[in-house]
Amino acid sequence: MSVLDAPTAGSAPKDGGRGDGGLVPLFVRLKLTLLRNGLLQSTGRRAAFIGSAAVTVLVAALQVLGLVLLRGHQDADTLVVLFTGVLALGWAVLPLFFPGGDETLDPSRLVMLPLRPDPLVRALLASSLVGIGPLFALCLLVGSVLATAHGAAAVVAGVVAVPLALLVCVALARAVTTANTRLLTSRKGRDLAVLSGLVIAVGIQFVSFGAQRLGQGGGLAALEPVAGVVRWLPAASAIGAVGSASDGAYGAALAQLLVSAAALAALLWVWRRGLVRLMTSPDASTLAASGPGRTKARTSGAAGAPRFGRLLPEGRTRTVVGRSLRYVVRDPKTKTAWVSALAVGLIVPLLNAVQGTGSVYLASFAAGMLGMQMYNQFGQDTSAFWMVAQTISSARDAYVELRGRALALLLITLPFTVLVCVLTAVVIGDGTTLPGAVGVSFAVLGAMLGTGALGSALYPYSIPQDGAFKNVVPGQGSLAWISILGGMFGSGVLAGPVIALTVWLHVSDRQDALWAVLPAGAVYGALLAWAGLHLAARRTAGRLPEILAAVSKG
Repeated sequence: MSVLDAPTAGSAPKDGGRGDGGLVPLFVRLKLTLLRNGLLQSTGRRAAFIGSAAVTVLVAALQVLGLVLLRGHQDADTLVVLFTGVLALGWAVLPLFFPGGDETLDPSRLVMLPLRPDPLVRALLASSLVGIGPLFALCLLVGSVLATAHGAAAVVAGVVAVPLALLVCVALARAVTTANTRLLTSRKGRDLAVLSGLVIAVGIQFVSFGAQRLGQGGGLAALEPVAGVVRWLPAASAIGAVGSASDGAYGAALAQLLVSAAALAALLWVWRRGLVRLMTSPDASTLAASGPGRTKARTSGAAGAPRFGRLLPEGRTRTVVGRSLRYVVRDPKTKTAWVSALAVGLIVPLLNAVQGTGSVYLASFAAGMLGMQMYNQFGQDTSAFWMVAQTISSARDAYVELRGRALALLLITLPFTVLVCVLTAVVIGDGTTLPGAVGVSFAVLGAMLGTGALGSALYPYSIPQDGAFKNVVPGQGSLAWISILGGMFGSGVLAGPVIALTVWLHVSDRQDALWAVLPAGAVYGALLAWAGLHLAARRTAGRLPEILAAVSKG
């Protein structure tokens, strides 16, 4: 028998031995009190909560209105089933990316309390229904029922389906969160939360692609095969039961409700097991940190660094390149920026190519996304930049420092840019313009390296370390916009000669000479990068105190 299953000491419970008398209302009041006290901490937090609540209510009201207007449409059932499926998926995935969204009810904080698992599950489930997220989900589910319910049987099914689907979503989120509590409170979990921006960016691209395909393939009718599968998955099956009851398929409606009910029971059982395991077992991460594996990891890490260093140039360049690449691997903010740039830079050209609306030259978008990583190079150092500043005594030292950072960027960017260009050309089936696209990409990349180094010296800003979605500290937003937008515009202007050469070759119908753009773009881009690094080196050597003050505010 586990600690959670053991009876608590003291007086006997008043509720027949269940031990949960008043626990559900207690947790609900606790949730409301914690929310209220959190809003009293600062005006900014109160304004953010009120603003987000107002926006959520407005969006929910518009969605309900839109769903009601769909009532009677032949594809209404398909749409609401897919909406509910996406809603359930969001409740399952978002806790992994926003682990701090409901940290007031972290079950690991209840370890020392003598609570049994079953009453605790009921209390946490009830308190989880308090908040903006459940309100939004409730509005969407009610609107879905209003859009598809026709007849008394469908109304009865809807009365059962709405709370059932909502409970499935909440229980799914809680089960996922409890199972991954150790992960979400670790460094890997914080990295995962930061990577949510990547998921959103990639998701937007696929949503755009799907919307265009729908417009070309006959509208919502093209989604009926997918909806036919989703309507038997919880919690979408509960809402699908309303449509089945409206069509007179009462047996199918009952079966769909039973699917969601069985899923709810299974999720509560998994959640209960996760709670017992979480609150009775030691933290394996702390045990591993003190075990022999820690010494082994340190030894292997120390031994691995020289082997990697032998692949890099000697002297300061080796140190700078190694440090920059370690930022990419270990620093959450830097890692997120790189992974997002790599993913979006690959997806945008390829998706457009698949749709038949793209061009091989659109592959230069990848060079632009990756070139942006050169901006604010010193901001990623934060206050530790003082150690770098101690080693810079001349413009030459600053040049070698910036050159090493640019070289680290090129080690990833150059092969990736070529890869994106080749893949885009293969998908489109246009190998003639491939050399021109690679040459333009090299010119854009070189221009962004030069302007990025100059922007890092003239407009440095601090990157806060305490927030997954804040990349600029308050008061420095204008510096970030000037550095990035000004650099992007300047890079486009500087790369203009190579772009103009490419356009002239196309206009004059001399595509057979596009091969010359490749070496021209490479040489021109290298010259732009060299000139930008030298200009930035002089500014950096003369502005070390100002740069340190700017990047230390986070």
